[in-house]
Amino acid sequence: MDENVILTMRGITKSFPGVLALDNASLKLRKGEIHALMGENGAGKSTLIKVLTGIYPFEGGEIEMEGVEGQAINHSVQEAQERGIATVYQEVNLCPNLSVAENLFIGREPRTKCNTIDWKKMNSSAREIMKNLDIPVDVTMNLENYSVAIQQMVAIARAVDMECRILILDEPTSSLDDNEVEKLFRLMRDLKNKGVAILFVTHFLEQVYAVCDRITVLRNGQFAGEYTVAEMPRVKLVAAMLGKDLDDLASIKAEGSDTVRKDVVVDAKGLSHKGTIKPFDFVIHKGEVVGLTGLLGSGRSEMARCIYGADRAQTGTLTMNGKELKAKAPIDSINAGMGYLPDDRKADGLIGDLSVKENIYLALQARKGMFHPLSPSEQNALADKFIELLQIKTASRETPVNQLSGGNQQKVILARWLATDPELLILDEPTRGIDIGTKTEIQKLILKLAAEGKSVIFISSEIEEMLRTCSRLCVMRDGSKVGELDHDLTQNTVMTAIAGQGKEGEQ
Repeated sequence: MDENVILTMRGITKSFPGVLALDNASLKLRKGEIHALMGENGAGKSTLIKVLTGIYPFEGGEIEMEGVEGQAINHSVQEAQERGIATVYQEVNLCPNLSVAENLFIGREPRTKCNTIDWKKMNSSAREIMKNLDIPVDVTMNLENYSVAIQQMVAIARAVDMECRILILDEPTSSLDDNEVEKLFRLMRDLKNKGVAILFVTHFLEQVYAVCDRITVLRNGQFAGEYTVAEMPRVKLVAAMLGKDLDDLASIKAEGSDTVRKDVVVDAKGLSHKGTIKPFDFVIHKGEVVGLTGLLGSGRSEMARCIYGADRAQTGTLTMNGKELKAKAPIDSINAGMGYLPDDRKADGLIGDLSVKENIYLALQARKGMFHPLSPSEQNALADKFIELLQIKTASRETPVNQLSGGNQQKVILARWLATDPELLILDEPTRGIDIGTKTEIQKLILKLAAEGKSVIFISSEIEEMLRTCSRLCVMRDGSKVGELDHDLTQNTVMTAIAGQGKEGEQ
């Protein structure tokens, strides 16, 4: 093995029923280097990681690791951990009903002489870890009491404390704000300086160029190239990921996309939900895309849930097409013509064991009611229509949705709501954690739906994405709607409004 190379994966092949997920894929990691693994959703990134960490067996190829004689094939996550490979996945994989300290040390709890858990030592060690990483938590509190961002940082802290030689971060920044991302980057740089090899999977190009030394690109399960960041301009990286040139994303917005105000579809006055969102007013017109922007925890998602009725409003009124809507449950909102794609697709959106087809027709069947079931031919036609329309990559309509890549799962949920032909579509982070190509497709689809007269509420952590798709932005801060922007929409004006500098006020 070459000097400084700690891991080599060569010619890896892995298949699932009807899908060749990895086809001669390769990866080489070096000590003291941050290495980005890039590619579209479905390119094989997560599968390659799961092969390395012993979650999936594989059919062909070789894995070599420094200090391991012969093939370094891990047959379990524990075996991978024992060899110094730690992984933090995109979806937080911890136990919310256990304390922060218990999550940090689960499976490796310090013991007393009587072989019972040494709670005092465990809590003390946990406090020291959290202090070193500047994570403000009470380690004796259950993890479920903390935000997703804090839970993500705890997962990273656990991996770091295991003194790993290889640290794999699979979309770790998806739920972190800018300050938390910078904390993570500082930690990554410190580990790099200590000789740790870090594999960083992300869809944020700016993060790759901010912190990474080298990039491996996978495309359609195959190795598409390895590059140093210095020699790989962003345009070339995108082209390598897609296998083609990509139109300038800034040109997605159609000419004349500044929406002329039409009929009011939804008019909310004084809506609130105790503990999550303070009273707010909100109006959206026919054919309008309105963005909800603000920092993590600002109240973007809570506002959307209150409008939809997922969190029942405790004050105020909401009218839809001039008629008051008192949504006691989401089905009331569905019947009124709303669709809602939640930010956590696994917890609130997908039913993983059901097929792609079943996940697509679920909302439409709920609206029709149990006494008016869709026929098998109607179910098939509906699924086939949206698999084709949204270019969902699946072996068949009968494939369990949990076998699809993250981006394709997101498309399935989007198809579910499009199948109900909603007047108002609420999309909470519909492009988070998915590749640039799919992201562009969804952005274009949003604008197409608006052009057809549908109204869209759009939430994204990426300001540039909001500017490309929205005609108006509602600015959120600390659970309150603090202002609106509908002209001079630039990154600077939006950041200024979010920060609370300059003019505020309702439109």
